[in-house]
Amino acid sequence: MKRKKQLRKAILYLPLSVLICFVMFPYIWTFLTSIKPTDELYTTSIKILPQAATLENYSTLFFNTDFFASMLQSIWIAATTSCISMVVSSMAAYAFARYDFPGKPIALSGILLLYMFPGCLYLTPLFVSFNKLKLIGSPAALVISYCTFTIPFSIWLLTSYIKGIPIELEESGKIDGASVPQLLYFIVAPLLKPGLIATGTYVFINSWNEYLFAVMFTTSENRTLPISLASLVGEYDLRWDIISAGAVAAMVPVVIMFMLVQKNLVAGLTAGSVKG
Repeated sequence: MKRKKQLRKAILYLPLSVLICFVMFPYIWTFLTSIKPTDELYTTSIKILPQAATLENYSTLFFNTDFFASMLQSIWIAATTSCISMVVSSMAAYAFARYDFPGKPIALSGILLLYMFPGCLYLTPLFVSFNKLKLIGSPAALVISYCTFTIPFSIWLLTSYIKGIPIELEESGKIDGASVPQLLYFIVAPLLKPGLIATGTYVFINSWNEYLFAVMFTTSENRTLPISLASLVGEYDLRWDIISAGAVAAMVPVVIMFMLVQKNLVAGLTAGSVKG
């Protein structure tokens, strides 16, 4: 009996171990490449572990390029987009979850339909609008453009979370004389915290990694992190050590964010998966 249990565990854990190694290998390889000296990369005898680990690549990345400034720019844009999307989406989701009005199913379907269109279709109208408003090269252009495709899906996510909040709590608040803004702030928002964190994380990651709008609406003075990483690829020179260091540095803020919101993020994703 004991041998059968051990066999079952081996059958279960062996494929999982292989899958984890397959998923983690690119990240490990990128990190090891980032701490290798240049002469160890451009050689015929490739070794996995660095023979003389160095942080020179990170020093070159942060002090000889505009990478750090681009990282701060991306953090500011992603955080601003997340805040705006959560505020707008939570109010719209509350209306869809709590009120009945003509065309409600069509409106919800239309909002989701907007998310299904490829982002390149928005480039021309947004570029014309931003050009007339003289916003090309401004961070505001990226925040507005990111909100166009993050808010629709966020409304869908938060609508399911709000539907899972007992309406009796809000009715009790109304009896005590609370207004709709007070209901949202004091009753709905605390209970919606896991959903807001899950939605905000989704918006932040999308804004952090976005490239197409960033390359169209930014200039060399205020480009974001993906553009800065792409600029490390020269026409005749490909510095894999610097590029790998940039890739590792770009993952650090996201990893820190996940560590801070991990519990609420898991709770939010789990709750949203069972509430319709």
